[in-house]
Amino acid sequence: MSPRILGRLGHLMRDRGLQAGFAVLALFVGADLRRELLLTATYSASAIVASMLTNARRTAAVALASVVVAIVVGYVDDETAGTEWLLRAWLGAALGILAVVSAVVRDRREERLRRMTVIAATAQQALLSSLPSRMLDVDLASRYVSATAAAQVGGDLYEVAQTPYGVRLIVGDVKGKGIEAAQVAASVLSAFRHAAAAEPDVGAVARALDATVAQLASDEDFVTAVIVELGADQLTVASAGHPAPLLLVGRSVTELDPPEHALPLGLGADPVLLTHDWPPGARLLLYTDGLVEARDRRGRFFPLDDHVDGLRDPSLDLSLDHLVDQLVLHVGAHVDDDLALVLAEHRP
Repeated sequence: MSPRILGRLGHLMRDRGLQAGFAVLALFVGADLRRELLLTATYSASAIVASMLTNARRTAAVALASVVVAIVVGYVDDETAGTEWLLRAWLGAALGILAVVSAVVRDRREERLRRMTVIAATAQQALLSSLPSRMLDVDLASRYVSATAAAQVGGDLYEVAQTPYGVRLIVGDVKGKGIEAAQVAASVLSAFRHAAAAEPDVGAVARALDATVAQLASDEDFVTAVIVELGADQLTVASAGHPAPLLLVGRSVTELDPPEHALPLGLGADPVLLTHDWPPGARLLLYTDGLVEARDRRGRFFPLDDHVDGLRDPSLDLSLDHLVDQLVLHVGAHVDDDLALVLAEHRP
C-alpha cells in the first residue's frame, strides 16, 4: 500500500466523528450479541452521533457500515429473521439517511458561516491597514492581533490623521463582536477622519464621534476610545471609557489617566482633556483592553508594567513585536480577544 494511501487512512482514523460513530456502533453490536436485547434497528444511531462531529461523506460511511452490520447480525441470528428483521433493517437505513441529511445541512451552514467570517475579516483588515511609518514629526507603528479562530470578528479600531492642529490618533473598541461590531467600527473610523480635521480640539472630536455612535447603535451598545493630539511639544488626551495610554520619557513611565472618567462613545461621552509634555524621543503606547485583560491559565492578567522596557527598542516595529510575543507567551499561544496596538514616537 502506497505511503499516500496510508497517510490518508491515518488522517481518516484521527477524525473524531468517525471514531465516535464506530465506537457507538461497536457498543450496540456488543450489547446485541449478548442476546439480551435486539438493537439492530438502533445501530444507525452511530451515524447520528457521527453527523454531529464530521462531514456528510464520513457520516455516510458510518451509516453504511451500521446498516451492513445490522443486516449481517440479523441474518446470522435466526430469531430475528423474517419480517421483523426486514423492518428493523429498513428502520436502520432510514435513520442512516436522516443522519447523512443532517450532516449535509450542517456542512452547508458551516460553509456559509466560514464565508461570511472570511468576508468580514477581510473587510476589517482593509479598514485597519497599517499606519504610515511617519507623519509630520511623529514615527508610528501599529499591530492588530486577531483572536482565536473560534472567536468572531471583533470591533477593535485605530487610525491616524494629519490635521492643522497636529497629528491626531484614535484607538477604540466596539462592544461585542461579529459583523455588526465591524460595521460600527467602520463608521467610527469614517467619522474620525472627518472630525479630526474639522474640530478644534480632541474633546470636540470625541463628542462628534459620540453622536455618530448614538445614531448607529442601540441603547446598550457603545465604543470605548482614546483620542490623542500630538503637537510640537505637548500632547492632549481625550478618553471615553478606554484604557489609559502609556507615555515613556527616558526611563520614566506615565499612565495618562484622565482627571475624570467619561462615558464611552454612544452613551453621552464628554471627556475632560488631559495635557502633558511631549518632548523629543518620547514614546506613546495606545492599546485596547485585549492587552491588559488577557489572562493566563491561572487567571492572572497580563502584567503590562513588567514589559514596558521592551517598548524602548530602537525600532518601533520590533518593540510591538516583542510586546505581542510576551502576550502570547503569557496566555499560552491563543489570544481570546482582539487586540489593537499603536506606538508613536516624537522625532522632530
